[in-house]
Amino acid sequence: MARGTLAVRTHVDVTDPTLMAVDVLLDVREEMKDFVDIQLVAFPQDGVLRTPGGQELLLRALDKGVDVVGGIPHFERTMDAGRESVTWLCEVAAQRGLLVDMHCDESDDPLSRHVETLACETQRLGLQGRVTGSHLTSMHSMDNYYVSKLIPLMAEARLHVVCNPLVNITLQGRHDTYPKRRGLTRVPELMAAGLNVALGQDDIMDPWYPMGSHDMLEVAHMGAHCLQMMGVAQLNSLFDAVTANAARVMHLNGYGLKPGTDADFVILQAVDAMEAIRLRAPRLAVVRRGKVVAETPEVVAQLRLGETCRRVDFSLHHPGYTR
Repeated sequence: MARGTLAVRTHVDVTDPTLMAVDVLLDVREEMKDFVDIQLVAFPQDGVLRTPGGQELLLRALDKGVDVVGGIPHFERTMDAGRESVTWLCEVAAQRGLLVDMHCDESDDPLSRHVETLACETQRLGLQGRVTGSHLTSMHSMDNYYVSKLIPLMAEARLHVVCNPLVNITLQGRHDTYPKRRGLTRVPELMAAGLNVALGQDDIMDPWYPMGSHDMLEVAHMGAHCLQMMGVAQLNSLFDAVTANAARVMHLNGYGLKPGTDADFVILQAVDAMEAIRLRAPRLAVVRRGKVVAETPEVVAQLRLGETCRRVDFSLHHPGYTR
């Protein structure tokens, strides 16, 4: 909250037969509802078809009140099983009127193309605007001809896309010697095609990535480097990717700075979005439903150059220094 993160979508593993993690996070969601919006995704970490009883466990998690249908088709035993899992999961979401957030093609394999099935099933079931493909790192390795077909298909389905720069740059390209692939999905091209693209932190502190901070400006900062998006307009679009675009992914009601919205906002010590990203600006105030829930003092640097010069005889080390 002190970092200004007032809405979190988190994936909870539903392959444990006890569903303990589901029960715990449902309690956390309720306990923290006055301070942060927590959206839970029913996530079959080992693959919903690959896991014994995986489909039943996922349905039980949804029955308990988990918000979003998740999946990981590239973890199924075969490509065909992956496609089957996408179809089944999207059908469950359509039947229950739920959103979908699929870990999709988080791989360096250019033949991992489950996002194509995800886009087709989205259109077949009338789920346009309700489905998110997360990671999509295999797009980094696909040939351009295939991508020229794939991106318009995704745009027709009005898919949301989430790229996770900190984790994708860490995990992808592990099988490469040199040169190493960055492995991030094609964010500039997806944005140019009109898709809603958000950036995520992904892991916070776990075996995949122990360095998370909940700081979405850090995420945008890493994205600017890894995606080579350093133009002013591009940096502004990355600021949107960790704010308004992410809110659209989550279907947050009452989001924004206009009359009638929820008065959730963050005051940054920065003059514009570019400076906010460049300096990972301090969050002077974090406001939730009109109430300040966290504050950080303004950062003021005190330079004591004169005092330093009086204390240190620079001429001992710098003969040309005359002060």
